[in-house]
Amino acid sequence: MSRKLLPVSITAALMGGTAMADAPSVAVDIAPVHSLVARVMEGVGTPNLIVQPGASPHEYNLRPSEADALQNADLVFWIGEDLTPWMEGAVETLADGATVTTLLEADGTVLLDFREGALFEAHDHGDDEHAEGDDHDDHGDEHAEGEDHDDHDHEDHADEKDHDDHDHGDEHAEDKDHDDHDHGDEHAEGEDHDDHGDEHAGHDDHHDHAHGDHDPHAWLSPENANNWLNVIAAQLSAADPDNAGAYFANAAAAREEMAALSAEINQALEPVRGGNFIVFHDAYQYFENAFDFPASGAISIGDASDPSPARIAEVQGRIREEGINCVLSEPQFNQGLVATVMDGTEAKTAVIDPLGSDLEPGAALYPQMIRNIAKTLADCL
Repeated sequence: MSRKLLPVSITAALMGGTAMADAPSVAVDIAPVHSLVARVMEGVGTPNLIVQPGASPHEYNLRPSEADALQNADLVFWIGEDLTPWMEGAVETLADGATVTTLLEADGTVLLDFREGALFEAHDHGDDEHAEGDDHDDHGDEHAEGEDHDDHDHEDHADEKDHDDHDHGDEHAEDKDHDDHDHGDEHAEGEDHDDHGDEHAGHDDHHDHAHGDHDPHAWLSPENANNWLNVIAAQLSAADPDNAGAYFANAAAAREEMAALSAEINQALEPVRGGNFIVFHDAYQYFENAFDFPASGAISIGDASDPSPARIAEVQGRIREEGINCVLSEPQFNQGLVATVMDGTEAKTAVIDPLGSDLEPGAALYPQMIRNIAKTLADCL
């Protein structure tokens, strides 16, 4: 398939009085990752966001402008198929000449296995592949440079696009509506799996996540974000060596900011450390591990299926027996389920957002999203 490239700009960007080469065209899947890429590209260019704020990344129909962004991309950064299974075919078909970086596969990424069941045990990292990645007791302050990750067992797949062939993407190139895609039904987490009856038993919980054994919400670990800043800078520099100095300088500054952010979050959470809370769905264990602030359970194990009556009863039991202080909901999900599990308890509730949906996309989104999560927890507990 022929691949279009964006026309080059007539005016060169300026940084520090030196003319900079035109930035590559970059497409990014979700707002938190887009924020990291935007921070590294500051002063050079602006990446394109594919999944718009407020939309679920697990099932999404590309708009024409988003398909164009993929088709014109020189580089693509995405979490991976575990989060956006529909996007693999689109990337493979539309961005066939781009350098694709799958961040879940990037060297140094700390991955956590899905937790099973409605109730969690504190500090259950569940990560066999990354033995060194679990040492978070210092709450992330030591990760300022994001460099001590070389002992992880991941191979660096940053450049490769060895995705399985999917039939989703062929129609993107000619039909800009993209309304005829079946991504939502075929790939949503928790497709019609009939596992609701016994989710709490554990062995069927992974079906709600559709792909892989690892929890894909890895961006909620500042340690991972810190590491990805280096990965992003390296990939951008390889594609655009004339601006390499700017990319690496931005990444270095962002790592310092990430260290300060981790210290700030630990300070904000310290007064309520030890408070017990339930989340709507199990998406926050990276944040929990980074700041030693474990949840007690989740109403739903997946994003796209309602919990079974048995699971709701199990969560209700913990709220009553352990005096859970807070039950957290999310903007996209059924508030009625939160009310159901809280019925007859004195727990408070608040809305927490792992995607920063109410924030303006850009370099400032990621740190503000992490602050908002911490503030919501502190205010609710």
